[in-house]
Amino acid sequence: MTQTTRYFEDFSPGEVIPLGSREMTREAILDFARKYDPQPMHLDDAGGAASLLGALAASGWHTACTLMRLFVDGLLSHTASLGSPGIETLKWLKPVHVGDRLSATLTVMEARASSSRPRLGLIEGRFDVVDQNGARTLLMVATLMIERRPQP
Repeated sequence: MTQTTRYFEDFSPGEVIPLGSREMTREAILDFARKYDPQPMHLDDAGGAASLLGALAASGWHTACTLMRLFVDGLLSHTASLGSPGIETLKWLKPVHVGDRLSATLTVMEARASSSRPRLGLIEGRFDVVDQNGARTLLMVATLMIERRPQP
């Protein structure tokens, strides 16, 4: 079990937190598409080439799931997370192709204590996913519920 190292009080507006990176392999793109988003542009080269994406491309949902994995591995697994009430913005800005290396960051936009639940704080965060060239492929804004540090 991972030890909690970050509570609500440990986040500051303006803080940019690197979440890591991952290469998008052909096998992973095809596997995800077959299981969850079996559209032609995600299933084979011909379907990708015939699409607006120009080549075989990862599903936007695959990119979002990759962000979630990076978020858990890079921060959430050692944070006193209490979940999320939802996502305000989710945009796929650029296709993700085989071999792209995606890197993610979380920027803390706002941190406020809950007025109705003293146990938790609310973090509004902007998640940016960029490819190996620095081009943004995904933008997500979400609210995170983080436990406040226990008082002795």
